Formats: sequence, structure tokens, C-alpha cells
Amino acid sequence: MSYQVLARKWRPKSFASLVGQEHVVRALNHALTEQRLHHAYLFTGTRGVGKTTLARILAKALNCETGITATPCGTCSACAEIDSGRFVDLLEVDAATNTRVDEMRQLLENAVYAPTRGRFKVYVIDEVHMLSNSAFNAMLKTLEEPPEHVKFILATTDPQKIPVTVLSRCLQFNLKQMTPPSIAGHLTHILDAEAISAEPGALNLIARSAAGSMRDALSLLDQAIAHGSGKVEEAQVRDMLGTVDLDYLFLILDALLGGDAAAMLAVADDMATRSLSFDAALQELASLLTRIQIAQLAPQAVADDLPERARLLELAGRFDPEFVQLAYQIAVHGRKELPLAPDEQAGFTMALLRLHAFRPQAATDVSPRRSESPASELRGTPQVRTAPAVQRQSAPLAAAPSPSQRIVPASPSVAEAVPAQPAVSRGERPIGGDWHTILGALKLGGMARELGQHCELRAVEGELIILRLSPTHRHLQMKPAQDKLHQTLSEYFGRAVQLRIELAEVESATPAVVAQRDRQERQDRAVAAIEQDGFVREVIETFDATLIESSIKPI
Repeated sequence: MSYQVLARKWRPKSFASLVGQEHVVRALNHALTEQRLHHAYLFTGTRGVGKTTLARILAKALNCETGITATPCGTCSACAEIDSGRFVDLLEVDAATNTRVDEMRQLLENAVYAPTRGRFKVYVIDEVHMLSNSAFNAMLKTLEEPPEHVKFILATTDPQKIPVTVLSRCLQFNLKQMTPPSIAGHLTHILDAEAISAEPGALNLIARSAAGSMRDALSLLDQAIAHGSGKVEEAQVRDMLGTVDLDYLFLILDALLGGDAAAMLAVADDMATRSLSFDAALQELASLLTRIQIAQLAPQAVADDLPERARLLELAGRFDPEFVQLAYQIAVHGRKELPLAPDEQAGFTMALLRLHAFRPQAATDVSPRRSESPASELRGTPQVRTAPAVQRQSAPLAAAPSPSQRIVPASPSVAEAVPAQPAVSRGERPIGGDWHTILGALKLGGMARELGQHCELRAVEGELIILRLSPTHRHLQMKPAQDKLHQTLSEYFGRAVQLRIELAEVESATPAVVAQRDRQERQDRAVAAIEQDGFVREVIETFDATLIESSIKPI
């Protein structure tokens, strides 16, 4: 006898053996038990979740010789013929092939005739969304008021393409994608019955690769059995699927924690040597970062029997939660950019280097090192050593501000001020001066510039710059704007400074007030010049015209 693939051999033949669709099975069980039968059912869901299987089981439940029941016997002639595909009153139609209105009319003309063998004539129309609009219109009347002996079961993967006039005539059941644990459990049951040894890790890989489809999982299982010569082993399944071993990702994260970009690239080269999928690697990296974030914020949700639980908890304690969110975004966007990269390895390498470049820095390593780079001294840009660790570090503030004040740190973490130096080094400016002049020299834009424009310089205490902002403009005191202003001030003075913004009434004219005053003076001069123009005065007197001052713009 020829071999029968697992997807066909283990197709469920009863509601009890169906996996992952308990909500649909419960509703159909109640309807069949109470004899509340609808004339049209619609099953929707992605491929391989059991739409056609449910239709056949429902057909058996309606035509079983023991009566209409939620538990068909499976042994009578009607059940046996439906299982083997020979039941004359079960008509399975592929709508992808029979799309035309003439074919649908011919099908519906036969619906008026009584069933030959069974209790009901059941029409199973698969991929019903492929029918043409004319075919849908032809079946509307019969679908709404069919003969008593006719039942329609429609199945589709794309219900959005079905007209609402059809949807309103059917009971709709949405089949869910199956979870990896339920798929792995079902595969274990099948392999036990088939007397085939398998490693749990291999079945978990197959379950994740199936993406919610049991049929895909059974097809992959067939392939894995053939690939492993009758055994299902994790290493062989990884080779077959091209999936990335988590050890590679843990090595990448360890190298990231150590600030070792070369080690990260060595892992990428090793993956390329084994022809692993870099798209799958970024997908698995995003999944791993998700589990790390869960371990950080909800450690009780990490299963005790998870094989990598210990390593997850260790990484959760060493990474900053904010950085995990950033790393997740880098992995996701890096995966989107792979098709645009010169090649997949280049795209993956850039994603790793982006992770390395954007990792946080330790507060103790944010001291300028001007002696290492004379060129940077001439430019006035302090050298900042990259920190090897990605842990959050903090230091006490120099002074405790009042609730109306906010200290903006001098580094990505809550920073320590750089000790004041007795002499000003090359590339540095003495801290202080006229705030209007300083702000004019800063390369600022957007909200950061608006914030600076509405502040006045109150005092300079060593490395601390104190600004005052009127409470009427408190909406400008947003963290991104403060951080940008603080960063630009540090670049302007050539060293890390601290910034404090107080909320209080300003005592002098802020740059915004001065700029507004200057604009108003220019506007007044422009209006006066227009009013004194001889031609304009003549037009006003001749036509009794009115001068619209808002239309006048100074040059």
C-alpha cells in the first residue's frame, strides 16, 4: 500500500479530535444537540486551521444514520463514504476553479432535487471569495431560502472579499490560528502513535515554523522524518528549516553587553558560513528581546520549565529596560530593511552595528579625553569613551532641586558634573555670557529652540547653568527639548555641563520677547512706509479704500 502523508492520515474525523478550535466546536455541538440547524455556515481562517475538516465533520453529523448528532458514529455507510470522499450527497466545490455564473447556476439547479442517500444534500464551497460578482448574485436567493434538504457550508481565507449580502445570510465562525504549544502537543501524540522518536526542541521548532497552521506543521513533520531517517532531532530540524540556534543570539547579546563589535560580527560570519537565514535571525532576535522584556517587567510570566529561563533572567538583570525596547525596534526595522540592503548579511551586520552604536553609556565613562585626539581638540569636540557595560548607573545629584525645578543630566544616565578645571583647555569656552548671544550661536530648531527663546539666564554656578522659564510657557518644558538644549550647550562650551530650568516669572526680556519686539517694530515701520506712500494715499482718498495692515509684510 502506498504511503499516506500525515496531514491526510491524521485529519480529524470528529469534533473531539479537532485541535485548537474549541470555540467553534462548542457552538456546533450545542446547535446539533438542540437541533437548531442553520441552512448556511461560513468558516473563515488562514490555511491549515481546519475549515474543510470542520465542513466534513459537520456533514457527517447531519447525515449520520444514527440521527443528527454532535458525535457521528464514524462506522455507518454515510460516515464511511464521507470520510473516503465518496458520499453522493456531499458536493465539494472549488470556487477558485468554478468562478463563473453559469457553473453556479448549474450547481443550484440541482439543489431542488432531494438527496439520494443522506438526510441532507450538503454543498461545501471552498475558497468562496474567488466567485465572481455575478456568481454571488446568482446564489443569493437560494442561499437565503434554500430547500429544507439543502445545507451550505462556505469556507474562505479572505472574508473581506465576500459581499455583505452573502455574509448576512450565513452563520460565520472565525477559526483561530493554533498556538505553538497546542501544535507541539498534537505532533507528540501523532509521533507516539506512529512509534517515532522525537526531541521536544525539534517539535517546538516545527510548531513555531508552522505559523499557526496544523497542516503546515504536519507537512514539516513529514519532511523532518524523512530528513532524519525516521528520527526527529533538533539539530537536524534546525538544518532543515534554516532556523537560527538561540546560542548565536545569546552570543550576540553577550558581545553587545561587553561592547565587543568584532565578536558580534564574528557571530554573523559564522551564521553566513552555515547559510542561516538572516531574516529568521532578526525575527528570532526580536522574539528573544520580547521575552527578556517580559522577564524584566513581569518575571512571574516566565515559565519555570522554559529551557532558556536562567539565561533570560540573567540578561534581564544586565540590560536596561529602555534599551531592550530600542533594540527590539532596531531588530524589527532591520528586518524590514533587508530587501533594500546590498545583501542579507550586510543588512544583518548593519542592524548589529546599530545595536552597538545606540547602546547606553555608563556614567563613569563620560569624561572627556582630549589628549587622545588632537584633531578633536581643535574642533572643540570632547572625546567620550564608549562604555563596555549596558547597565544603568546613577550618581547623586550635586544639589536637590525644588519640585518646580528639573535637572537635565549631562549624560544618558543621571550624570555627575565634570569637575571644574582651573584653566580653560583649547576648544572650550568659559561658561557664561549673554544668553541672547549664546542662543544665537546654538544650532537649535523646533521645540528646543522655542524653549531656549523663552528662557532667561539666571546664574552660572561652576558647571551648572540655571535658566528661568515663565509658568505661562511650561508646556515647552518637555524632556526631549531639554535634552537637546542641554546637549547643544555642552557642545557649545566644549565640555559637559549641567542645566537646570526653574519655573518662575522672568525678570528681563527673553530672546523671544526681544524677537517679537523687533518684528513688531519692523512691521510698524513697514505700515508707516506704506501709509506715507503718495500713490497709496491717492488711492485711499480716491476710492475711499481701507488699508489692511495684516497684508503688509516687512522686507
